[in-house]
Amino acid sequence: MVEELAGPWQDAVEGRRHEARGGARKREAGAGARHRPVFTDRLVTTLIHLRHDLPHSVLALLFGVDRSTITRAIRQIRVLLAERGCAVPGRPGLRLRTLADVFAYAQTEGIELRLDATEIQVRHPLAGRGGRRAFVSGKKKQNTMKATVIADHQGRTLRTDALRPGRMHDATATRNEGIGTCFQHFPDVEVLLDDGRLGLGRDHPDQAITPPGKPNKIALPHVHAAREEARHRHSSKRITVEHALADHKRWKQLTRWPHRRETLPDAHRAIAGLVSDRTANT
Repeated sequence: MVEELAGPWQDAVEGRRHEARGGARKREAGAGARHRPVFTDRLVTTLIHLRHDLPHSVLALLFGVDRSTITRAIRQIRVLLAERGCAVPGRPGLRLRTLADVFAYAQTEGIELRLDATEIQVRHPLAGRGGRRAFVSGKKKQNTMKATVIADHQGRTLRTDALRPGRMHDATATRNEGIGTCFQHFPDVEVLLDDGRLGLGRDHPDQAITPPGKPNKIALPHVHAAREEARHRHSSKRITVEHALADHKRWKQLTRWPHRRETLPDAHRAIAGLVSDRTANT
């Protein structure tokens, strides 16, 4: 990971320096002040912060630098981790970054996808600020942001999308990601969904697989029994995406997000990429 991210990080540093001085550097590469901490320590600091959510002041004390240095390092490395995408099982060096990438991979490998959403508690917006109700989740009854996660049949994370306000419906959030277009371009891909996305099952009955609906009240007992059995089979196949969500929630920052809401999407995508690195090799 150090070899993968060191180059992009150095390019970003040189780009900021070029913009600040308004032209090319006047001294040879390597001259001037040294970065402290070095890149490896910055990466380790960010990983510790994502995993255990240690305060910046504690990390600054551990590494012997100022708190502002830790804050700047985490902000820079977190973006690099978020842009990596998710690892592909058995394909070292190949990573999935868009929904179209996931569908193309699933169609090529003949994989049935699993899709589900998770909500993360966030700070409520300030009083008097517009859009406060958009973050109030009808399910959690608290301020949340919602992310949609896609996994394969073994519970390995393949992608997580941009986070949406918690009030948005699951099906709406999925449609906004462009899943309908992906269904059109990749007709052989099937996605297992839950009851919250029955509308997608009606729009794409051959690809969006949802649990069977409730039969009529006057239906015979064996009809109800067959429905319960079908729902159980569907749930047994879809449970792997719940395991993927559990892998994400083992990172303390995704149990509750006390920081600025606009930084949560990068943190979530960074953690999803790190989780996929581990599960892709198991």
